[in-house]
Amino acid sequence: MLDRYAIKVIKWPLTTLSALPDKLGITANQVTLFGFFLGLLTLPALILERYDWALAFIILNRIFDGLDGAIARRQGITDCGGFLDITLDFLFYSLVPFGFVLANPEANAVAGAFLIFSFIGTGSSFLSFAIMAGKRNIESPIYKQKSLYYIGGLTEGTETIACFVLFCLFPQHFATIAWVFGTLCWITTTTRIWAGYNTLKSDT
Repeated sequence: MLDRYAIKVIKWPLTTLSALPDKLGITANQVTLFGFFLGLLTLPALILERYDWALAFIILNRIFDGLDGAIARRQGITDCGGFLDITLDFLFYSLVPFGFVLANPEANAVAGAFLIFSFIGTGSSFLSFAIMAGKRNIESPIYKQKSLYYIGGLTEGTETIACFVLFCLFPQHFATIAWVFGTLCWITTTTRIWAGYNTLKSDT
């Protein structure tokens, strides 16, 4: 829901920041992989209940995730880059609640499982529509520079990162936040299925 506004805010600093790695010959895919490596460090930080470190790695991962896109727009957007980016994004999204489950299974396991289950709904509806939209050459009117069709919803990337930040700031309330955000994710999944089905049906 907020991605379209967040993109406008971060576009200029990311575009400016991308100039140096582009001049050094660093590719967007290399930045994607490095950012994912930083994101992986969130897991041991959460297991050790170092939520300050976990928050730092989450923020760094998201910065590099935005930076790789800015570099790709300089060097040329590719299908392989888009595939790598979105795959690692979804792996990272599931890693964070899993880390909280490992940190405190007794308090967090059920809520964490529900949230990961909810991510399956948002992720599958997102990717399924993107595949069908690509086959029919349906372009997003909002995210025209993305390699995939980005179908919107109540919980998008910006909201997910805000949720992760809340997890790290208030880890004792992980379960409550996870139940609430997971429910919002299912609203997103439902609206995406409805909108996607009707869009594809009307395009036949």
